[in-house]
Amino acid sequence: MAVRIRLSRHGRKKKPFYRIVVASAEAARDGKFLEVVGTYDPLQDPAAITIKQDKLQAWLDKGALPTDTVKSLIVKHAATAAAE
Repeated sequence: MAVRIRLSRHGRKKKPFYRIVVASAEAARDGKFLEVVGTYDPLQDPAAITIKQDKLQAWLDKGALPTDTVKSLIVKHAATAAAE
């Protein structure tokens, strides 16, 4: 079973809110997931990204692969965390 770290869409129409989740690669986008490791709110200015670093690192150590979008969010979160 391949495990991916990806976005799960929530919110209502035209008002997206995403959870960064660890899920099986075969699971539906908004289907079953193993754990929530963060959130992403693109409607705030600037976009709000929260990531639980310990949980994220644990899953990366276990071999979970982030999607391209989640990779870019991790980099942006690290850059803003370093600036603070």
